[in-house]
Amino acid sequence: MKDTLSISRRSLLRGLGASIALPLLESIAPAAYANTLENKPKRLSVFYTPNGMSMDSFTPLTTGMNYAMTPILEPLAAYRNQFSVISGLAHYNASALGDGPGSHGRSCGAYLTGAHPKRTEGSDLQCGISMDQVVANHFATETQLASLELGIEPSSLLGSCDIGYSCTYTNTLSWRSPTVALPVTVNPRDVFERLFGDGMSLDEESRQAQFKRKSSILDFVRDDAARLTKKMGMNDRRKMDEYLASIRDVERRIQKASSQKIDTNAGDLIMPTGIPNSFEDHVKIMIDLQVLALQTDMTRVCTFMLGRELSNRTYPDIGVPDSHHSLSHHGGNPEKIAKLVKINRHHMEQFAYCLERMSSTKDGESSLLDSTLLMAGASLGEPNAHDNMNLPAIIAGGGLQGNRHIAVEKNTPMCNLMLSMINKLGVPAESFGDSTGLLHELSA
Repeated sequence: MKDTLSISRRSLLRGLGASIALPLLESIAPAAYANTLENKPKRLSVFYTPNGMSMDSFTPLTTGMNYAMTPILEPLAAYRNQFSVISGLAHYNASALGDGPGSHGRSCGAYLTGAHPKRTEGSDLQCGISMDQVVANHFATETQLASLELGIEPSSLLGSCDIGYSCTYTNTLSWRSPTVALPVTVNPRDVFERLFGDGMSLDEESRQAQFKRKSSILDFVRDDAARLTKKMGMNDRRKMDEYLASIRDVERRIQKASSQKIDTNAGDLIMPTGIPNSFEDHVKIMIDLQVLALQTDMTRVCTFMLGRELSNRTYPDIGVPDSHHSLSHHGGNPEKIAKLVKINRHHMEQFAYCLERMSSTKDGESSLLDSTLLMAGASLGEPNAHDNMNLPAIIAGGGLQGNRHIAVEKNTPMCNLMLSMINKLGVPAESFGDSTGLLHELSA
């Protein structure tokens, strides 16, 4: 590496004049930088789609490499070398096991935990620690935030969401412990302030005080950043310019979303200030925030719910004005199935944006996707049957070989995949949930 002016991180932060996270720069202890390139931080991201998947239009007909893209997977075609499809995975503990109805509540609760959720509408919740939190606990001392739990739809707070099951089970994927579920943040402004604000306080008084104190984070650091940039080499200047531009773009869109008028005829849906009117704009800005958080190493673990389980969102922009959850119980009606496939495909278009952002974001000499193990899927397979014994799963990045359809032995525990991911991320674990071993096909 060519000689460059070595700038200590403390001096860098003092020069910026604010607590703002930065991408890895060559000027910050060059020797340490070279070592980091060789041993980059490993990261985990989970991308969740609600209400199952139309499996006939999702699962490739052939196994191995170069399989034919299915209608739902087609939006991901440009990134096929970066991901693999896995079929045959099951969550036995999402089954009723004598508890009666409530498949959505059980399946969502079991998705990242592999545990059988207790059937309760009260506060006596019982599930299991989720896979993302096992990883987050391992990296907790190395990052500012142990994990980020992001979503699109506000949580439902009253009583039961599925028959006999508390709304907590369908509001989140992440469980810190068997009795403590982690809330999902859906407001981009709240996420941005948590990442780049002066502190961790997000109460309204503190937030408003911060808004009055500075109208823009970039205004606060611009002069000092400009002085600091003069001392940087060409590569670091380019990285700083790209990084500040990305923050400026996210901030601009958050400000725009905050000024939008909220439709007061949106039924019972309460939309917090800062949430864009457009579903696609909301998804993209939340993905961008996730990428920023991972890029700056503020956290190494993110979960993202594209919708709460039992979501009744409609998608008129793609010609589907019907409720998603209602369509998922199609009863074999071809017209309803076609609409459900449209929604599933639209969700994969959002995942394609996630792959594009991660693969185009530099992380040292490679991309953020190369150092991030990314799992996408749903907690139900065919939703009309509430099937939890053949779940859709996509694994991307993390240095794994892509362009494969891996069909594992029927009813292989989903927790085998999760245990393999935990180990791949360098977290020592001999078992997870109801795992029976590692998923050796993943790295074969």
